[in-house]
Amino acid sequence: MRFVLDTSIFVNPEIRKRFGENPTEAMREFLRYAEILFGRVEFYMPPGIYREVMHFVDEELKPDIELYIIKKPPNLHDLKIPAFVVYELIEDIRRRIDKGLRVAEKAVRESVVETDNVDKIIQKLRRNYRKALREGIVDSKEDFELILLAKELDATIVSADVGILTWAQKMGIKWIDASTFKDVLEGLARKLGGKNL
Repeated sequence: MRFVLDTSIFVNPEIRKRFGENPTEAMREFLRYAEILFGRVEFYMPPGIYREVMHFVDEELKPDIELYIIKKPPNLHDLKIPAFVVYELIEDIRRRIDKGLRVAEKAVRESVVETDNVDKIIQKLRRNYRKALREGIVDSKEDFELILLAKELDATIVSADVGILTWAQKMGIKWIDASTFKDVLEGLARKLGGKNL
């Protein structure tokens, strides 16, 4: 059994709290499960995700992280992506650009009416524009590496990122919402490790 882990497990406050109060505590708790499952379950991270996680986790955990989490880049030269994925990505980007344009037009109209509230209108524009363009899409090289690695390994992605999970579904990749990952690890520890935690 193989899992490809996303940063959101350890950094997203809503998800992380199942493992610990801060990223270091969350990683420490995860490593406890990884130790029990060692040799029967493999955990992977692409290098970009690993670097992101290490920005948030204390350096003292690095030896254990190196022991239990395999760093592996996807094979970008031999991995094939179906054409429909690129086609859908282009359509999605086009829809998002149009949506972003509508958000900007609305902000301009509001600024004409409320000239004394320009700073608030700009903040609202940025929030809505970011939501229109980035929510639910694979918007970084690291996210794409995660998806490609899971595809290559026939592994299960673990993430809270809606864009990653959406594209995992489109590409036929197994996935687990990070909010249930601790329950999955507990079940595996009981089944494979023979331990109740």
